[in-house]
Amino acid sequence: MVTRAWIRWLLLHGLTRSYLLWSARRGDPLAQIVFGQDRLLGASPFIEEIRERGRLPKLSGAHVTADYALCRHILRDNRFGVVTPNHVVIPKPIRWVLAKTDRELPNLAEPPSMLVTDPPEHTRYRRLVGQAFSPRAVAALEQRAVEVTDGLLERLESKPQPDLIEDFAAQVPVAIIAEILGFPADMHSTMLKWGFNSAPLVDRALSWTTYRHATDELAEVKQYFDQRIDMLTAEPGDDLLTVLVTSDELTRREQIANAALLLDAGFLTTVNLLGNGIALLTSHPDQLGLLLAQPELWPGAIEEILRYDCPVRMTARMANCDVDIADQHIKRGSLVLLSLAGANYDPGVFPDPERFDVTRANAADHLAFSSGVHGCLGYRLARMEGVIALRTLFERYPDLRLDGPPIPRRLKNLHAYRSMPAKLTADPGSQAERTGR
Repeated sequence: MVTRAWIRWLLLHGLTRSYLLWSARRGDPLAQIVFGQDRLLGASPFIEEIRERGRLPKLSGAHVTADYALCRHILRDNRFGVVTPNHVVIPKPIRWVLAKTDRELPNLAEPPSMLVTDPPEHTRYRRLVGQAFSPRAVAALEQRAVEVTDGLLERLESKPQPDLIEDFAAQVPVAIIAEILGFPADMHSTMLKWGFNSAPLVDRALSWTTYRHATDELAEVKQYFDQRIDMLTAEPGDDLLTVLVTSDELTRREQIANAALLLDAGFLTTVNLLGNGIALLTSHPDQLGLLLAQPELWPGAIEEILRYDCPVRMTARMANCDVDIADQHIKRGSLVLLSLAGANYDPGVFPDPERFDVTRANAADHLAFSSGVHGCLGYRLARMEGVIALRTLFERYPDLRLDGPPIPRRLKNLHAYRSMPAKLTADPGSQAERTGR
């Protein structure tokens, strides 16, 4: 089993990792980005170097862009598709080995995950689950999000130095997605463990240790969903997982893969949004002051947080045919890397992009939720949870201060914090108002 996993890692990550490490040492800006040598990818000197080389330069064997218009266009252009281990341009011997070493784990970054399948399969998966994230469905969850947030903040009062990631930012979205999927409350900590430990798989060029740890976690996820699906087949519920289980359109593998995707995607992005938002607002007290004085600015502030500190830094597409674009000829099978964070700092779209401004008029034009057919399914839910959680937190604790620098997660593509110790000071007036509501 270990040998099969190692071979799979070598083909999917190891060879690319060796090449990119060599390229990074030679000063290649794309390779340096992949290995996390910049924190805020949108404003990094590496991204600026890529901009200087043109709209779509070729680096480390791939075309790359941080141009907003080009990123948005490619995301919406059906001549480009998602990148998968089974892609047709991969040599047949390698595809054969990958098929033989496939443990059918519910990996977010491998088919049949909705994240890495194109139409018509993607359309079929998305149609089944889309209603759970419709405007009406999300509006129906608002009161529950308020209740969850209030309950968490009440418990924070008993902790003199809470961790705002572990005790708050992670708990709000996991509680909501658990209810959508029909998971009991005592599963929240397990869900968080699964999501955080498997999150590195969305990165490229993983180390063997990281890859093995993440895939071992997925084996546990697969076993749980196998048992859960058997239970729901016998006794269906009224939750989203039951929708997947009772559909005759999906195979067992498709059910498990997309259930796991909904679990992870249902909270990971929002955890990062909340954590990044807390870090930004505590370090920009003038902007926080505006929000406390004008609460109607909160929806726009969430958009600016997403633009300024994009939770997902980069995505990739592969040309399905020969394409001429941005004065470049892209051959069929060529890889194109799209810096979403870099696009969100495009000065031609967002003037003075390095300024964090909660009143920015066009902040919602960001690409943090991607675009096109693969645009984030749960974007409405994430925005709603972001507004409620951050507004309630800072209205209750307007003098909140971080107790030292927040500790980031060691991820390349997801910008997230692992820990954020804080000191709380409640606002008596706000507390009295909330108690009386």
